[in-house]
Amino acid sequence: MFAIIQTGGKQYRVQEGDVIRVESLKGEAGDKLDLTPIFVGGDQTVFGDDAGKFTVNAEVVEHGRGEKIYVRKYKSGIQYRRRTGHRQDYTAIKILGIKG
Repeated sequence: MFAIIQTGGKQYRVQEGDVIRVESLKGEAGDKLDLTPIFVGGDQTVFGDDAGKFTVNAEVVEHGRGEKIYVRKYKSGIQYRRRTGHRQDYTAIKILGIKG
């Protein structure tokens, strides 16, 4: 059985035992989370309001920062060049189960 959850403005396909990195969430390592799926598939396919009857149980594994991404800006003819970097914060969560 799998589920599609939405957090941080992105959607993720998860199964029991998966460890995924999502946008930064509140909570310490070891805290439990209950997420509401928008789609559940597998033996039965459920979506819409019926998917709200299911819950995805997860546990916070760690917090961290992703790899550095460099952004370059350039305009020809006027000697304009900029280079900036960015590191996105993330929270790694482990999916414990899908219940409903």
